[in-house]
Amino acid sequence: MGKNFDAVYKERADAVETALDKYVTLKNNYQSKIYEAMRYSLLGGGKRLRGVLCLTGGLLAGGAEKDVMPFACAMEMIHTYSLVHDDLPAMDNDDMRRGKLTCHKKFDEATAILAGDALLNGAFELMLKSKGRESDTLKAMEIIAEASGTEGMIGGQTVDLMCEGKEISKDLLLYLHRHKTGALISAALLSGYVACGGKNEGTAVLREYAEKIGLAFQVVDDILDITGDEKTLGKPIGSDNKNHKNTFIGFMGLDGSKEYAKELSAAAAETVKGLGEEGKFLAWLAEYLCDRKF
Repeated sequence: MGKNFDAVYKERADAVETALDKYVTLKNNYQSKIYEAMRYSLLGGGKRLRGVLCLTGGLLAGGAEKDVMPFACAMEMIHTYSLVHDDLPAMDNDDMRRGKLTCHKKFDEATAILAGDALLNGAFELMLKSKGRESDTLKAMEIIAEASGTEGMIGGQTVDLMCEGKEISKDLLLYLHRHKTGALISAALLSGYVACGGKNEGTAVLREYAEKIGLAFQVVDDILDITGDEKTLGKPIGSDNKNHKNTFIGFMGLDGSKEYAKELSAAAAETVKGLGEEGKFLAWLAEYLCDRKF
């Protein structure tokens, strides 16, 4: 790997995009509408962060890109399902996502619910068809299932909804985002590593790194919701305030939040400095996520 990590990231993100297009196809049957809705949401752009992290985890373990790609795509499918459901009127009630109408606005609420359900189910179908060692596949799937369930992303989303319009402690805010956002980011890196036979002693470092960038990612999200450009973000700014969300801005202020994101990014980079070229890529990625504009 060269030092042009922007190019490395784009190459991996593009590979995930190509694979997703192959895995989730249109079908000419009675339920063809659901495949259209799935593809509309899944292939609608995005950073492909979770897919890239999953591929990187697999490469760190000595695996090949083709071996870990089903898991990388599954991570993106689960992430997209969560966004489709988050955008619904019963949750965040958003009209735009990634610069275009949200799934329920493009189609209808029932189709959006079913498209999210289908993406989640499809993710596990895809992982079960992977060609890796069965024990490694099952370990990776367990990591992803837990991270996306009630002790992970769904749990965090539940706490988030319960806390809307209420004053909460900083500890609860950290708990909320470690589950709602951080759990799936951590699972992406760890599942790729485990799916390719990564050794147990390597998981602690990767988990520490991923937990830090997961929090940094959310802090930057909160910052961009105030300072971001709507065209660049692909969605309206100010939605956190509209939905009475608790944010890092509310606890630390804008400048304090920016400083906290930098601290988390630097600490994350420090944890992976001994992991060779892939470690250098992860260190670069921590900085990239801290400085992102969308």
